[in-house]
Order: sequence, then C-alpha cells, then structure tokens
Amino acid sequence: MAEKTPKNEEAEAAWKDKLSAEEYRICRQCGTEPAFSGKYWDTKTDGIYHCKCCNEPLFDSQTKYDSGSGWPSFYAPISKDVIVEEFDTSFGMRRVEILCGKCQSHLGHVFPDGPEPTGLRYCVNSASLELVEGREE
Repeated sequence: MAEKTPKNEEAEAAWKDKLSAEEYRICRQCGTEPAFSGKYWDTKTDGIYHCKCCNEPLFDSQTKYDSGSGWPSFYAPISKDVIVEEFDTSFGMRRVEILCGKCQSHLGHVFPDGPEPTGLRYCVNSASLELVEGREE
C-alpha cells in the first residue's frame, strides 16, 4: 500500500480550474456518483484507466468486471503502489477508501467481496477516471 502524502492547498485550487464541478466534488471532496450513472460503469473497452486528476495509470481493463454495483469495478490495481487505502467511517459505515497514490484523488472504496484471484472489489467512480483506449506495442 502506498504511503499517503499531504495535500497541497495551492494544488487544490488548481484542481477547481482543471476539473468540472462534479469531478471536483467526487475527486477532491470524497463524493460519489449515483450508481449506473458514470460513463465507465458498463464499458468493455480495452485500455488503461488513469487518474482523472494527475493521469497516473491505475487500473487495467483486463481486471475490470461487472460487479452489479453500478460502478466500474476492478479486482486489482496496476500495482499496489498506485493506490492509498484509508479507513472511512463516514455515513456510519466502516469502509476502506481508495485514493490515487500520486495526487490523493478520491477514487472510491475497496471491498472484500470481489472475484478471484484477489477476492477484492475496487469500486471506483467514473468521474475519477480517464480511459486511455488500446495498448502500446
């Protein structure tokens, strides 16, 4: 698990200029999009999902699966170093929040009910991702 770095307040102001209001709410203020509403929840396109804020590669489409949750779900990140995990007790729940290891953007949550080989479900907001289609040869 990557080590969390402090947020830079100047950078936070820059995010407001770079992101739409909805993307900022989700990525920088730990919001969530409604289930079955994000642009990637049912996408089957081959490629790499990058962080919307800093363009860090996070998830490979080969690890994406239909969890039935209404959000893009992956059973593993590209590497453990690209994700930071934090306990989240908001809304009276006990969950594990996932953030981009590079820029601390809120991605979603990870749950222990995913498929093999990891048994994990990285449940991610579409607004926090940018799909780069295809593969470099």
